[in-house]
Amino acid sequence: MPRSDIGARAVSVDPPARVAKPVQPQGVGTLAWGTLVAAALCVFMAQFALTVPAGLNGLFQQDFHTSASQLTWITDAFLVPVTVLELTFGLLGDLFGRRRLLVGGSVLVALGFAVCVLTPGPGTDQLTRLIVLWTGQILAGVGAAAVIPTTLAMIAAGTHTPRARARAISVWAASLSMGSVLSPLASGLTAQLKFSADPNAGWRWAFLVVVALAAASAVLAAKLAQDSSAPEGRSLDWPGQITIALAVLGLLFAVIQGPTSGWGSSQVVCGFVCAAVFLAAFVIAERRSASPLLQLDLFANQNFTIAAVVTVVGMFAYLGTGYITSIRLTAIQGFTPLHASVAFIVFNGVAALIQVPIASRLIEWYKPKWVLGSGLLLIAIGNFWMALIPIGNKAVAPLVPPLVVAGVGVAFALSAVTAVVINTVPNNLAGMAAGWTSLLRDFGFTLGPALVGAVALSRAANEISDKVVSDPALSQALENFNASAASAAADQRQAVEDAITAVNSGPLGANGVPAVVTLPNGSTMPFNPLKETAFHALGSAYAFGYLMVGLCAAVAALAAVILIDRRPQTC
Repeated sequence: MPRSDIGARAVSVDPPARVAKPVQPQGVGTLAWGTLVAAALCVFMAQFALTVPAGLNGLFQQDFHTSASQLTWITDAFLVPVTVLELTFGLLGDLFGRRRLLVGGSVLVALGFAVCVLTPGPGTDQLTRLIVLWTGQILAGVGAAAVIPTTLAMIAAGTHTPRARARAISVWAASLSMGSVLSPLASGLTAQLKFSADPNAGWRWAFLVVVALAAASAVLAAKLAQDSSAPEGRSLDWPGQITIALAVLGLLFAVIQGPTSGWGSSQVVCGFVCAAVFLAAFVIAERRSASPLLQLDLFANQNFTIAAVVTVVGMFAYLGTGYITSIRLTAIQGFTPLHASVAFIVFNGVAALIQVPIASRLIEWYKPKWVLGSGLLLIAIGNFWMALIPIGNKAVAPLVPPLVVAGVGVAFALSAVTAVVINTVPNNLAGMAAGWTSLLRDFGFTLGPALVGAVALSRAANEISDKVVSDPALSQALENFNASAASAAADQRQAVEDAITAVNSGPLGANGVPAVVTLPNGSTMPFNPLKETAFHALGSAYAFGYLMVGLCAAVAALAAVILIDRRPQTC
């Protein structure tokens, strides 16, 4: 039997061999409340950190003058290590104990975000600044990779009935959603504060909030969480760890770099080839391993297999919805992070509010496939609705009703899919299932901004190019703009050169430079001829993104209802 201190009787021995009165922890099933609180706080912190960049994309664009792929990497520099390393940390928690991973992971998140805060200012080379920011995000992502599967494994190991597990997982999922709710609000509020002489440096305050939250999580996890592990039959499977990490990394690199480097470029093609080769190598390694990272025969269980696929698609739809909404409101329409946070509060707040009182009970009363399918269908409806709202409608209010619908769907989908996956494996494989659930969930998260951004920005770039080619006046205006630095005043030449670089960097850069500038005497003059073209091209492209996300969610809903045909198994 696996060793687990969760829910065990606490026994203390004092000299001379006097045994204290046994105490049964109070909790969900046999899960101690202290452990549940620590797990909920830590996953809240990790999701809070993950979501921070979403409301700040506009500021990042202004501060770093990023290309499309550079902006995507600010988010995915955190998500890629989370996705790649969660299996490893799930196994390490099984072998050596989960509490130390909660503490160590939280400390690493704090360290990573502290590095981000120390990113050099505008006087430093742009690429150097981005490398520092990406490095901090990578470190924080490694910490989150330790935290996320560990919290879920602690819950899975400490609950032994479907009802207790459903309730505990709903608390966990609600905490995750609350991280998504409060992160944009905190980012929006703190980004208004002046950090330094740089007017675009307010994003650093939001990163400092994460530093404080992660440090507090580390302290409380050390004090509240009871340790657990399940080392029987588990050992480090280095061939499996390495091959699956390289497969995921290759795929994500190719998807993110595709719009910038070109889908037929050598580096993107190599990324896809590496992903396929290392995935095949992973399957071979797991079949030969005495203690595999993933027992491939788990896929013989239809519930596990379908839930695994639906997890990826569902989480792609979840973060894809949030990412499109963020880009629409901040990078395209120019809302401040605080104004844009209203949309995220609605989207994620609805999910958090109904997960515990409603979603967990629905899982108890009905087959999980109906809850899961309903959730995915609501996400699809919300996205289809938002695709119909014109980009020229520069207000948050029209997005609120469809975001409420999609938020309800997220609540149902998050709770149901996690319960299905965890309940399909024996309790001694809880760590493995938790690790794979987290990997699949965060792989879907990572694909959200990567794939949606890739498709949308490619479409927008093509539309802008076609417009320039077909409109001689616009083509001539762009040519004149690109040559304008030569005739600019000496004290303005660098600013003009930076604007020209931004406009030619891609659709987001072209949209970020104003069409008209104000001169020192108060008069105005035309400046960026591509502003309006880029604005409408981006609006059309991201509307297509909503349609793509909605279609994926609808197909996943259909698959869940038709193919998942059993109630969760009792562990």
